[in-house]
Amino acid sequence: MIEIKNKQIIIDGKPQIIMCGEIHYYRLDRNEWQDRIDKLKLSGCNAVATYVPWLLHEPVEGVVDLHGKTRPELDLEGFIDLCEENDLYFFVRPGPFIMAEMKNEGIPYWVYDKHPEIIPICWDKDPATTPTLDYNAPGFLKEVRNWYKALMEIVTPRLHTNGGNIIAFQLDNEIGMLSWVSNCPDLTDFVIDEFSNWLLNRYDEETLTSRYPFNLNEKEGRNNAIRSPKEEYAAELMKDLGYYMRHRFAQYVDTLRGFAEEFGVKDIPFVVNIHGTGGGRGFTYPIGISQLYESYTQAPGYLSGSDIYFGDLDIVTFQDLYIINGFMDAVHNPDQPLTSVEFNCGDGNFGNNLGSRYDVSAADFKTRMCIAQGNRLLNYYLLTGGRNYRLDQKVGDGNDRIASTGERHGFAAPVSPEGELNYTFPRMARAIKTMMAVSDKIAVMDEERDDVAFAFIPDYYMTEYHYPHSEKMREILSNIEANRNRGAWEIMGKSMLLSGYRFGSFDIQNKPLSASEIPVLALPSARYMDSEIQRKLVDYMYEGGGIFLYGEVPQFDMEGKECTILADAFGVKPKGIYRDSHRHFLSLYAENWAAPRPEVRTHFAQTFEIGEAVPLLRVYKNDEATAFDVKVGKGRAIVMATAYSCDIALFKEGFEKLGAKAKLTHDCKEHGIFMTSTSNHEGERFIHILNLDGFDKELKIYENGEALFGGRSITLQSKDGVMLPVNLLINEGKIVYSTAEITKFTEKAIQFRLTQSQDVIAFETTKEIAPNENYSIMKIGELTLVNSHKHAKVDDALTIYFK
Repeated sequence: MIEIKNKQIIIDGKPQIIMCGEIHYYRLDRNEWQDRIDKLKLSGCNAVATYVPWLLHEPVEGVVDLHGKTRPELDLEGFIDLCEENDLYFFVRPGPFIMAEMKNEGIPYWVYDKHPEIIPICWDKDPATTPTLDYNAPGFLKEVRNWYKALMEIVTPRLHTNGGNIIAFQLDNEIGMLSWVSNCPDLTDFVIDEFSNWLLNRYDEETLTSRYPFNLNEKEGRNNAIRSPKEEYAAELMKDLGYYMRHRFAQYVDTLRGFAEEFGVKDIPFVVNIHGTGGGRGFTYPIGISQLYESYTQAPGYLSGSDIYFGDLDIVTFQDLYIINGFMDAVHNPDQPLTSVEFNCGDGNFGNNLGSRYDVSAADFKTRMCIAQGNRLLNYYLLTGGRNYRLDQKVGDGNDRIASTGERHGFAAPVSPEGELNYTFPRMARAIKTMMAVSDKIAVMDEERDDVAFAFIPDYYMTEYHYPHSEKMREILSNIEANRNRGAWEIMGKSMLLSGYRFGSFDIQNKPLSASEIPVLALPSARYMDSEIQRKLVDYMYEGGGIFLYGEVPQFDMEGKECTILADAFGVKPKGIYRDSHRHFLSLYAENWAAPRPEVRTHFAQTFEIGEAVPLLRVYKNDEATAFDVKVGKGRAIVMATAYSCDIALFKEGFEKLGAKAKLTHDCKEHGIFMTSTSNHEGERFIHILNLDGFDKELKIYENGEALFGGRSITLQSKDGVMLPVNLLINEGKIVYSTAEITKFTEKAIQFRLTQSQDVIAFETTKEIAPNENYSIMKIGELTLVNSHKHAKVDDALTIYFK
C-alpha cells in the first residue's frame, strides 16, 4: 500500500525517500540494461524511472510492441522485471507526451495524420509552431485511451499494490509547456466552443456583455474576435483564457487518470510534472505551477513533480531553487509532499560542444537543498545516456532517427551513452548515499521555519498567452514580469536567506491569510494586483500582520482598472516613476532607521506622497520618497518601491522591525552560506549547510543566541555541503551532535564523512565505544566525545565501533 500523507510517501506503512535514476531502456541495447542498472545502484539510488515512448511502441496504428518482438530494446515488460530482480522500485512515465528530445515529443506520426483537427490554431489563425495538439480533442483522447489500454497489460500486474515494483505513474509530461513557450494557445474551433461555454457558465449575461462586445453564440465572428482580440477586451481575454486553460488542463489530467484507473492502475500516486526553469534560472518556473496547480490539487492521490534545470547552485542562483520549492508547497494540499521528477544531473554538456561545464557540487547542492525543504522523491535526469536508432518508417527529416539529438543522446549524463562514468558521478553518488544512510529520519522530517513567509500569487505567472499585437496586454505583462521575481528574489529573497531566515511560501491568492499563522510576509508586488488580494492584505495588516513589500505599490487590478486599495491603506499616493538613462544616474539616499547608508544608484523608483508614513529612501534631487515604513491597523508595512541593492543588513533590520527574527545564525563575515534545519516530532534534527563559494569558511552556529556543537567552530570546505545530526536517536543511544555527517549504519558501527581537521562526535550512550587508532574517546558528564585523529582533507572516512 502506498499513501500520500502528512507530506510523506509511505510505502507499506514506512515513510520513504525515493531516489530514482532515469534510464531510457529503448536507447540501450538489451545486453546493456544490467550494466546501467548496476551503475544506478552504485550511485545509491533505490528506484528506476523511465519514459515509455508511444512513438516507438506503436509506430503503426494498432501494432503495439511492449515485449520487444520488433526490437529487443522495446521489451518494457523485461526491463521492469529486471529492475525488480535488482530490488529497485519503478516509476513509469508513459506520456502520451514525453518530450525527451523525441520526434513529435513522443506522439506517433499517424496520430497527427489521422486527426488533423487536433493541431492547434493560434493567434490570428496562425499555425502552431511546436508539435503540440489539443489535449482534450475527442479524436486524440480516443487514441490515448487505446494506448493506455495496451500499456496497462504490462503495468497493472506490476504495480506495488499487486506485488510488483511500480510505485508511481506519471500522467503526460510538462502539460501546457509547448503552448506557453511558443505563445500559442490552442484556439481550434473545438477549443473556442468549449471556452465560450465556460464563459457563459462563469459570468452572468450583463457582466459577459460588458467584458466582450461580441456575440458568443455567433461562431465565425466570435472565433475571429478571440483569435485576433481588440484592445477594449484584450486584458479581460488574457485573464479568462488563463483561467480556462488551468481548468482545461485539470480536465485532461483527470481524463488520463480515469483511463489508467479503468485499466487497473490504482492505489499508487499519479504524478504531474511541472515545467518552467530556463537558462539556468527559476524565474519562469512558477508559470508551470500557475498552469497546473489546479490539475494536481483537484483530488487526493496526486503528486506534483518539479523540473530542476539550474546547472550550478551558487550565490547567483541558490535563492531560485529555495523559493520555487516554497511556491510548489504553497499551493499543495496538506498531505502533498514535494518531489522532483526531472532533477538535472551530469556535466551540463547538453549540446555535446562543451558549451557548459558544471561544478561537481551542482547535483550535490541541489540534492541537499531539496531534501532539506521536504522533497521525498528525486529523479536524477538523465542518469545514463544512450542512442537514438533510426525509425523503420522513414520520415525524411534529415536523419530519420527517433529523436532530435543525433545518434548519441544524453551527452551530459553522469553515465555516458557508452556506459562510462563522468567526473560528476562520484560527488552525486556521495550525496545520494548520504541521504539514503539516514533516509528513515529525513523521510519524516520537515524544515523548521522562522516567522516569515514569501508570498506567492499564481496569477502573477498566468502570463503564458498574450496577443502579440496588443499594447495593453504587453503593458500589463511587462510590468508584472519586471516585479514578480527578479529583484524580489535576487535582492529581498537572497538577503533573507543570507541573513539566516528559513521561510516557506504562502499562496495569498487562494488561501486564507492569518497574522497568527503567518506573522510576517515578504511580498513581491507589481503595479497590477487583484482587488481581492489587496483587500486580503489590508485585513491581514489590520489583524496585526507585517508586510515587507518589494517592487511597486499597486495602482490597478489585473485587468488594468484603477485599484488603490493597498495604497489607500498605507495612506500614500503614487506620485511618479523614475528611471535611469544615458548620463542620468538615478540615485537614492537613506534616512530615519535606514540611515546612515551611502547613497546608491538605481535604475527604477516609484515615488509617493507619503502622508504619515516614515520615509526610508528618497530620490536625490527631488527628495521624493520611494521607500517608507507605515503602521496599518495593528500591523505594519515596510515598502521598498525601488530597485535597491542586496543590502543584507537593511533587509534583516526591516524584517526584525516587522517581528520576524532569524533564529538559526552563524558568525562568518563572508557571505555565501546557505543554512537551514529539519526536525521530526521526536526532536531529532539535522543542520543543513552549503558553502556556495570556492574557498573555506570558518564559523560558529547559534540558535536563539546559544552556540551549537558544543561552541566549536566549524570549517566549511570550498564548495562543500554538510548535513550534521543533532539529538539523533540511534540503536546505541543518541548522537547529541556531530561535525561529521553519517554515511552508513552497520551492525555495531557507524560510518561518517569527516569535514574538519579534527571532527567531534558527541554521544549519549550506555554502550561502550571500542578503542581505535583513528579516534580517541573522552567522557564529559553524560556525553561521550569521540575525537577523530584524521584530517578530513587527507582522509575523510571514519568508522566508530561499539562493543
